[in-house]
Amino acid sequence: MPKNCIALLLAPALLSAAPAAVSFSTPATSVETYDFVEITASVTAPDANNCFSDASLSGAFGRAGSPRISVEGFCDAADGSTYRIRFMPSSPGDYRYDLDFHQGAFHQRSSGSFHAVPSRRRGPLGVDPGHPWHFIWEGTGEHYFFNGTTAYWLVNWKDERVIRYSVDRLHRLKVNRMRVAIFGRTNTFYGEPVMNGDAWSVWLTPFRADNTSDFSHPGFDWTRFNVDYWQKFDRMLRFARDRDMIVSLVLDMGDNAVHLPAGSEDERRYIRYAIARFAAFSNITWDLGDDIDHFRDDKWMHETGTFLKQNDPYKRLATCHPIDDVHQDRTSAWFDFTSFQEWSRDQHRYMLKQRAQQQALGRIIPQTNEEYGYEDHYPLWAKGPGSESADVLRRTAWDIYMAGGYQTAGETARRGTNIWPDTGGGWMNGRGDDTMTMFLGYGHIVDFFTSFDWWTTEPHDELVDGGNYCLAKPGAIYAIYLPNSGKVNVRLAPGRYRAEWFDALSGERIPLDQQIEGGAWTSPAAPGRDDWALLIRAEAAGQPH
Repeated sequence: MPKNCIALLLAPALLSAAPAAVSFSTPATSVETYDFVEITASVTAPDANNCFSDASLSGAFGRAGSPRISVEGFCDAADGSTYRIRFMPSSPGDYRYDLDFHQGAFHQRSSGSFHAVPSRRRGPLGVDPGHPWHFIWEGTGEHYFFNGTTAYWLVNWKDERVIRYSVDRLHRLKVNRMRVAIFGRTNTFYGEPVMNGDAWSVWLTPFRADNTSDFSHPGFDWTRFNVDYWQKFDRMLRFARDRDMIVSLVLDMGDNAVHLPAGSEDERRYIRYAIARFAAFSNITWDLGDDIDHFRDDKWMHETGTFLKQNDPYKRLATCHPIDDVHQDRTSAWFDFTSFQEWSRDQHRYMLKQRAQQQALGRIIPQTNEEYGYEDHYPLWAKGPGSESADVLRRTAWDIYMAGGYQTAGETARRGTNIWPDTGGGWMNGRGDDTMTMFLGYGHIVDFFTSFDWWTTEPHDELVDGGNYCLAKPGAIYAIYLPNSGKVNVRLAPGRYRAEWFDALSGERIPLDQQIEGGAWTSPAAPGRDDWALLIRAEAAGQPH
């Protein structure tokens, strides 16, 4: 019998195929706001040819009298026996939901309810509508001081204890954001003692593959997901969320030898699957790709960013990360903050320039340089030995913050992975040990800025002299950074002020035992060498002299 006749005979059977039964779990009767409910659809005798594309679970969630939110579910078992759907309530109240499992002509529906209770969770990251250069936690309204690091291949630790240890350690060091790749494979030719091995590798494998350890020809099946990998990612996100650690989910990496076909249904399915699994986690943001202009053009960035934001029911913050500041979709609604890669040691001027460019476009959003150096890593485009030291990068971070921007730095990988002493990995995989002290200096920056309402200040270098930097809310706050110590001349608005020195190297605070009158004022010399900050604040009414 001809092959086309066989296909015609088989077609009706395929169209009528259906699972024996689908049953739905009952969610907890109550859930905290900014956590999520998860409902499981268990499929008896699954028979979809491809459970990731030929069957689906979808739902609508909402409070009475409020618009309902459409949410996609996802297949969570390679044999198609388990589907899940997640929903994050952002406000307390009684919620109802309606679900639909769909495969061909087969539908199985379920409805139910749950109650969302108030919580102290900080919630998702948002842009502050009142101060749009800055971020807030939507759950509490607290301002978020962005202090990030890279940990691209964090999830590929075989022992998840190492993942938890690494997140905990960074959290203790006051790092509150990690850039972590969902998909991205690379070589290890960075000149770092970081090698592939049984404990860890750079072979991220979100798809089923013929040969996971082949860099160039892994044989990915773009239509089928490696569920075990995604489940491990779930566990990392939950652990990080419980520590208020924001995770920037990088969808692809420029170093990848094999990319999904641009704009294809396979690529869109991958993005929808990532949204379905991860968007209900309150601690995520999206990044279309690292070094994205190496493998995608501006048209793709705009269309794909728009697609991602349209499909994300919670509209999590999103960006993309090119190798320069040109390929930034700055005026588009999907694009919530910039993510530069710029390695110069003139970051203060550079970030002020980016700020001015954004302002001229009439759309103010936060400005971040998320790749300006990795500790002890000296690539050809760096300025040579010393330019990537912990101290130089710490000072560079001050330059960025004093321009009203934010930053992501990479910790040293020189302690090794799968190579002696095998206690590190740093910027490549997030692991470190107590000999690595770079982020102690960054923690002092966090302490300084979070001791005043930094989000209310603007760059005002014109108010100081000597190559020093100033963030100010004139008449209220003057935060001054002295890269070379010494004295500073400041032009203050009328009023009375108090001041304190801040040792940028140690974090020590030294109050000035004097009242300062507005107008031209010259500080005493900083108490030591190296770099210092000076915080000047208006006296509160009734404050004792």
